[in-house]
Amino acid sequence: MRILFISQYFPPEMGAPATRTYQLCKAWVQSGHDVTVLTAFPHHPTGIVPPYYRRKFILREKVKSISLMRTYVYATANKGFLKRTLSYISFMLSAVFFSPFIRCNPQVVIATSPQFFVAIAGYLISRLKRRPFVFEVRDLWPESIVAVGALKNPWLIGVLSKIAHFLYVRASLIVAVAESTREILAARGIPRNKIEVVPNGIDTGLFFRQHDAKSVRRQYGLDGKFVVSYIGTHGMAHALQSVLTTAVLLRQFEDIHFLFVGEGAERDDLLRRRDVEGLENVTFLGQQDHEMVPLFLKASDVSLVPLRDEALFSAVLPSKIFEIMAASRPIILSVRGEAKALVERAQAGLCIEPENPEMMKDAILKLCENRQLGKTLGRRGKRFVEAHYSRTELAARYAQVLRGVLKTVSQ
Repeated sequence: MRILFISQYFPPEMGAPATRTYQLCKAWVQSGHDVTVLTAFPHHPTGIVPPYYRRKFILREKVKSISLMRTYVYATANKGFLKRTLSYISFMLSAVFFSPFIRCNPQVVIATSPQFFVAIAGYLISRLKRRPFVFEVRDLWPESIVAVGALKNPWLIGVLSKIAHFLYVRASLIVAVAESTREILAARGIPRNKIEVVPNGIDTGLFFRQHDAKSVRRQYGLDGKFVVSYIGTHGMAHALQSVLTTAVLLRQFEDIHFLFVGEGAERDDLLRRRDVEGLENVTFLGQQDHEMVPLFLKASDVSLVPLRDEALFSAVLPSKIFEIMAASRPIILSVRGEAKALVERAQAGLCIEPENPEMMKDAILKLCENRQLGKTLGRRGKRFVEAHYSRTELAARYAQVLRGVLKTVSQ
């Protein structure tokens, strides 16, 4: 198949959207598909474009046989609703404007959230090229930004909701990552038979190889510590202030240390609080290349998957769950709904209430005092993810779904 995949984010950017797109498209290329990714110049989450990419409106690249076409984006840090919205709109417009210069002749156009301005671009480009439009729904918009308090204007929420519904209706296929998303959309009148679920997965080749975790511990002064890590976006949805409160509750335990790896809208506030409260049991590292994620996970004794206590997040299945499992590390999950059900089914971690520092403290102490339990949970998680969530196998399933769309359209 010839696939055009539209995503605002792509490596060298760190973060789940960029990583998912890269790993999925790489798996497709390795299976013989012709894949072109239409994306923005790297800038997320710092808002800083690397020197090589500056002062350009369009750039073609080749990454692992994936053809890339990067187009202009208003680069801004991942903070501030207005600036981020302008960034989303700028990529939407530039993607549509430069789409005639895409060298491939795609059979299908896929656009991925988490923000649906990309999906608007995908729909318009699919109409220009007269190809079926596939809407990959990673997060529900505008519900996600409403849930974290970033959008409160009722009129604007209504307008964005109508646009989202228009895209759901017009898509030839909707690909969701969680069963809960399918149920939510079906309850809104979207035909169930046009919604497929292809969950997140992991690159087994990256996570199952040997990693020298001891070097990370030595480098950051973590030798002899029970390391509790959070690795990912430091965003408004992730309830990281609650995690810091847990660090306050555990500050008297000198062998327990918190490691935060990543960037995001909340990072500066978290850093200020750490310094003001003198939390010597907390280390913050900035954005790291995704190739380093398995190393940091292997250097951890337990890794956290927190989200805010919002009903919408019961339908979220964070990709970091699968990465932690693949690294054979236990999870402390503070998310309700489908994510909790999956971790419990895998028997790969401890599940607690969202935004509950006391429960998180107790879970950390339980694993710290019973290291064998953590090893057992980690082994179970690795076996589970290897059996059910290989990115290569999921990419093959996704491709089969796309073939079904093309067959339906051609009839």
